[in-house]
Amino acid sequence: MSETDKVADRTAGPPPAANGVDRFFRITERGSTFGREIRGGFATFFTMAYILVLNPIILGSAKDKFGEQLDAVQLTTATALVAAVMTIIMGVGGNLPLALAAGLGLNAVVAFQIAPLMSWDDAMGLVVLEGLLICVLVVTGLREAIMHAIPQSLKQAISVGIGLFIAFIGFVDAGFVSRIPDAANTTVPVQLGGTGTLTGWPILVFCLGVLLTIGLLARKVKGAILISIVTMTIVAMIINSIADIKAWGLTTPEWPDKIVDTPDFGLIGHFSLFGAFDAAGVGVVTVVLLIFTLILSDFFDTMGTVVGISAEAGLLDEEGKVPNLGRVLLIDGAAAVAGGAASASSATSYIESAAGVGEGSRTGFSNLVTGGLFALALFLTPLLTIVPLQAAAPALVAVGFLMMTQVKHIDWERYEIAIPAFLTIAVMPFTYSITNGIGAGFLAYVVIKAVLGKAKEIHWLLWGTAALFLVYFAIDPIEQILGAK
Repeated sequence: MSETDKVADRTAGPPPAANGVDRFFRITERGSTFGREIRGGFATFFTMAYILVLNPIILGSAKDKFGEQLDAVQLTTATALVAAVMTIIMGVGGNLPLALAAGLGLNAVVAFQIAPLMSWDDAMGLVVLEGLLICVLVVTGLREAIMHAIPQSLKQAISVGIGLFIAFIGFVDAGFVSRIPDAANTTVPVQLGGTGTLTGWPILVFCLGVLLTIGLLARKVKGAILISIVTMTIVAMIINSIADIKAWGLTTPEWPDKIVDTPDFGLIGHFSLFGAFDAAGVGVVTVVLLIFTLILSDFFDTMGTVVGISAEAGLLDEEGKVPNLGRVLLIDGAAAVAGGAASASSATSYIESAAGVGEGSRTGFSNLVTGGLFALALFLTPLLTIVPLQAAAPALVAVGFLMMTQVKHIDWERYEIAIPAFLTIAVMPFTYSITNGIGAGFLAYVVIKAVLGKAKEIHWLLWGTAALFLVYFAIDPIEQILGAK
């Protein structure tokens, strides 16, 4: 090829869009295809469909101050509705392959920390209030400014840490790794399988799924992750029909008694925005600290997820910025409002979206597929929740590997970068929290820069964020000092 041809090839740019939909979502421009987006949408749904089972279990198993429990069927409907609507809105408005649903961890805080202090309506009102405050932070530009102030090395570390975290989630969800029941009498907190060894057919399904997934990925087979999920679900259904296994966990791979079920929207709109401040026996300080906890967890979980997914999809620009970041963050804040208003707890961006990215998703078009499947789940929940975690979890392990490869971009020779990056990467899986990992990295970065006499290099927003994380990690003694306990 001549030098002139090389120059022409470099300046030619991406091929023209095939149609209006392609142009709107920039599918061709981002190097994707409709087929990849559709496969990615399915993969994302199957890796996060567990929330349709898990969210009702977590919220439905808790009682509020007055002993009231939320209806499981209504919770399933609310969970699917919020996931469907907000995922589609994110796809159209943010144009990122980033699905949303009720946030794990956040729902546990609502169920077991907030609800016992007040009524369910008051608790969900706090979630709505948290979402509104996050939207205010977005509108004022503060949330986006904080994300832009993060050094590129920490953004890469966040992505790598999420990779390890999501792989760990896959191992735990499948039962390949489990907590030792009597961990107080041993120095080892986790173990292989449920007894220190791998036993049972479900674990075999997971192991075969991992081998199938990595084999397909190594051969660069299109649809590798989705092929693995579907194949291992069929295998699991065959095994279960023969052995009638009871140890699958949340979802059992068996054909349901009925395919169609009527959605029950009874919980929609049941919240009291400021009711918590009037709740008997709950002080204003306690309410404020509860809101602060929700905001901080939601804020930085989303930050890590958005950066990690965008980096893995190759969508960050030369300065490490996320496209359409302002709209993406505003939609995420609105999702928290929607989750509280529907009594489904705060909805947030899902790291499982990485499964879709691993399948080829690069645009918000895949969200239309994922959101559409959640909409179908309103009526077809029995059919769409037959995928056992052991069949879906291999996708998380594979995606963890893909995200882990970004570790090569971190400068490990410079301790002022390497140590905060290491803490970010390590703390996420070890504490089972994206927020904790980001907080540890931020604090270490600020401290090391200051110790080295480079305090002036630290953006003032990072100083403020590090201070907030200091409060976050010291929340218990602060509550005690303020008399909130």
